[in-house]
Amino acid sequence: MNLKLKIWRQPNKEAKGKFEVYEVEATPEMSFLEMLDVLNDQIIEEKGNPIAFEHDCREGICGTCSMVINGQPHGPMGLTTTCQLHMRHFKDGDTIVIEPFRATAFPVLKDLVVDRDSFDRIIQSGGFVSVGTGQAPDGNSILIEQEVAKDAFDAASCIGCGACVAACPNASAMLFVSAKVAHLAYLPQGQVEASKRVKRMVHQMDREGFGNCSNTYACEAECPKGISVENIAKMNREYFSSVIGSQKK
Repeated sequence: MNLKLKIWRQPNKEAKGKFEVYEVEATPEMSFLEMLDVLNDQIIEEKGNPIAFEHDCREGICGTCSMVINGQPHGPMGLTTTCQLHMRHFKDGDTIVIEPFRATAFPVLKDLVVDRDSFDRIIQSGGFVSVGTGQAPDGNSILIEQEVAKDAFDAASCIGCGACVAACPNASAMLFVSAKVAHLAYLPQGQVEASKRVKRMVHQMDREGFGNCSNTYACEAECPKGISVENIAKMNREYFSSVIGSQKK
């Protein structure tokens, strides 16, 4: 397969970026990142600067392989991270446009790499439970209804890749934050700090400069893990209950 790639190149956060065109030969069996590896080998052989992009597990777990491919976060396949996208989904002679996630809260560090520390700061603000350390408790010591456990697990499957932010016309992080809030809100272990958690995480999200949710559902459509927007409704209920509860006190 002979492909033409239009890739965003930006040497650092302060520099002005631009698209550069490359040609590469790939096979249908290659993953998208393997194709970029081949291109980087080609660039290095020509004494050029390789393209910076993030990757770690290459198994759809870590969420670091975030990039926009032909206008879609993680590419054209649903429920798929970039590292799981294979070249068989493209055709010989295709032109592929590759760029970083676009959001004020995700500044470009270099080429396709963006700074997603804003997500970490949101988690640090309240996305945890405070428990005593020591021997792990028995798995059945706290009984949880199957449906509740399923909802919590579905929310917990969020890998924090940021595709929801990249897909949203307002660069909203509501799907990410709601998944982290709902995951713990469903479980008894998360009830003690529930009121503080949702307020702190929502306020931190606002401080980071993410936009507001306008219910376009683009976040759910592009999420590689299929996180439901129902979690946003859950987070809103938790937030309103927390605010009203604090006012009564």
